[in-house]
Amino acid sequence: MAEFSGFTSLLIFTFPLFAVFLWGYWKLFEKSGRKGWEAIVPIYNLWVHLKIIGRPGWWLFLFFIPIINIFLGIGILVDLLRSFGKEKFYQHMTAIVLGFIYIPYLAFSPKVLYLGPATQLPSIPKTAAQEWRDSIIFAVFAATLIRWAFLEAFTIPTSSMEKTLLVGDFLFVSKIHYGPRTPITPLQIPLTHQHIWGTGIPSFLNWLQLPQFRFPGISRIKRNDVVVFNYPTEYHYPSDIKTHYIKRCMGLPGDTLEIKNKTVYVNDIHMTAPPSVQYKYYLSTGTSIKDRIFDNLQVTDYRAVQGGYLIDTTPGNVQKFKNLTFIESVVPLEIKPDESEYGIYPDPTEFPWNKDNYGPLTIPYRGWTIPLTPKNLTLYQSVIIHYEGHHQVEIKNQELLIDGKPFRQYTFQQDYYFMMGDNRHNSLDSRFWGFVPADHIVGKALFIWFSTDPNQRLLNKIRWNRIFNVIQ
Repeated sequence: MAEFSGFTSLLIFTFPLFAVFLWGYWKLFEKSGRKGWEAIVPIYNLWVHLKIIGRPGWWLFLFFIPIINIFLGIGILVDLLRSFGKEKFYQHMTAIVLGFIYIPYLAFSPKVLYLGPATQLPSIPKTAAQEWRDSIIFAVFAATLIRWAFLEAFTIPTSSMEKTLLVGDFLFVSKIHYGPRTPITPLQIPLTHQHIWGTGIPSFLNWLQLPQFRFPGISRIKRNDVVVFNYPTEYHYPSDIKTHYIKRCMGLPGDTLEIKNKTVYVNDIHMTAPPSVQYKYYLSTGTSIKDRIFDNLQVTDYRAVQGGYLIDTTPGNVQKFKNLTFIESVVPLEIKPDESEYGIYPDPTEFPWNKDNYGPLTIPYRGWTIPLTPKNLTLYQSVIIHYEGHHQVEIKNQELLIDGKPFRQYTFQQDYYFMMGDNRHNSLDSRFWGFVPADHIVGKALFIWFSTDPNQRLLNKIRWNRIFNVIQ
């Protein structure tokens, strides 16, 4: 599905609802004895709102504190409802979720009257069960809101990003950097992804699918950002339900990327590899190496082969192995240029590329028009078929047909990115499955908040030196 992005899309989808909400807000101000125009003056309307519900004016400054302002906004909305006699929990939740409908309803209903500041009205007593119910529902709602719009916790299950990220790292991913996406599948159990916890039962229903757009973020994706995204080739899922992957962005929309002898070039400029980048090496030795040797040298991926070991490690670690008296040699494993590798994108039979020698390949960007030559069809047909939002796409006799109509050129509908793992010889990434569409981007990895070693026990499992490490 093509992505709607930026302020234009935001206005298209939300302006009518926002206009109706403001109209109702104006009328509620008038019902409370204030001037209606006060409801539409930014910042000043919040100060007046606080006066209507009986809260101190200095609360206005709290609205400039991120995250706190979200919960404060919910709180003063509930107080506004109480000022108009709406004390029921379901009424509060309706206003929070469907405020653009409920606020106008209160404003124009002749039965709804202003009773005074909420802080001066008697509270309706609740049973212990009602208090627990309200607290649990609000906690789930708040956690869902934070998870969607601000931060989401992830764990690292594979070694494809070592040594930047280790198996067992728990990290926070920012949604506000690139902008949160509206959900495609709203019928989903809160705080779940594909399945209900601990089961194989789907946690969502695809009966209703909405158009997706992205709210403005505070930054754009940059080269070398560590990015979480939905795995593109899970075509049987809507894009927001696909499995989460984490890789490093190596190519931006419009870039031409090429890998020569393991070195990445973007637009013919050599890209400096991250300090933690890993490659595969062959250790030649006539003896068995104990696990603690690999542990001491922070090597987690290793296996015995004839005459030695295959390991994944950083170039900086190679000399440490060479210094060991029982290591005869350390040989980097390399794939020769023009030696095709199975599974490489887009087609190893037509493009003999591999992990170490890849491209050149231009990354599509929104508005880019290409002639549909046989070469371009091979390079980009999977993008056009699966990610561009067309209902029926097929290739017949080297010709692209969209909804039965032949095309001799094609203009891309969204931006794309090229992602790679830092463990370069042990990463399933864009070299194998192609580009990441912009509407599959989830967020930016920020920092590790906890880390455990799956090979250790009890307190030794905790990697204390990784807690609160910023991801670079």
